Amino acid sequence: MTSLFLQIITAPADSTAALAENAEAADTSVHLIDLALAGGWAMIPLALLSLAAVYIFFERYLTLKKAAKNPDGFNDRIKSLVLAGDINGAKMLCAQTNTPVSRMLEKGISRIGNPLKNIETSIENTGKIEISRLEKNLSALATIAGAAPMLGFLGTVTGMIGAFIAIAQAEGSVSPKLLSSGIYEAMVTTATGLIIGLPVYVGYNYLVSKIDNIVHNMEYSSIEFIDLLQEPQV
Repeated sequence: MTSLFLQIITAPADSTAALAENAEAADTSVHLIDLALAGGWAMIPLALLSLAAVYIFFERYLTLKKAAKNPDGFNDRIKSLVLAGDINGAKMLCAQTNTPVSRMLEKGISRIGNPLKNIETSIENTGKIEISRLEKNLSALATIAGAAPMLGFLGTVTGMIGAFIAIAQAEGSVSPKLLSSGIYEAMVTTATGLIIGLPVYVGYNYLVSKIDNIVHNMEYSSIEFIDLLQEPQV
């Protein structure tokens, strides 16, 4: 009977202690903002790299999306105008379209009457310029994809060095809290670098595939235009 009475009395006390421990655990929970602040100096350049990557990706995405849009039947209309001898009309149509393909064809149309080799060279040179414009800032995006994880790892190494220096300077026995806090704070930069680098790498390859499709369309249109000029006139 006495033991049962003692269990009834101690049960609320145990519940109160458990609630207190849960409240303390909730107060000491790690938030993302706290982790970012704990990452140290490396978090600042990582944040700048992430902003630059977002800007470059969306700027290139919108540019490539616009460059890939050719009106339906554009090549057929150019072919019809050239065969009809309406060179000015073909030039005007290219000027109104304003895409890499149209600028290449406009350069070729303006060279009609010259030797075929000269026309091919002018189209090829214009194509190289257009490809260079399409690939603008892509090298910077690739650099960010590779540099962000490396910068994060550098921040981890410097953070670990600082943690071990603090451990070496600590008097007496080293508490596990001191060791674990220094390590997880140092690892924050590596995680951040990977979080930035992986999406940027995927985005870079996506943009490269978009450029490849546009270049393929440019090559197809230029070959079709040269074949048009080689057709026998009737």
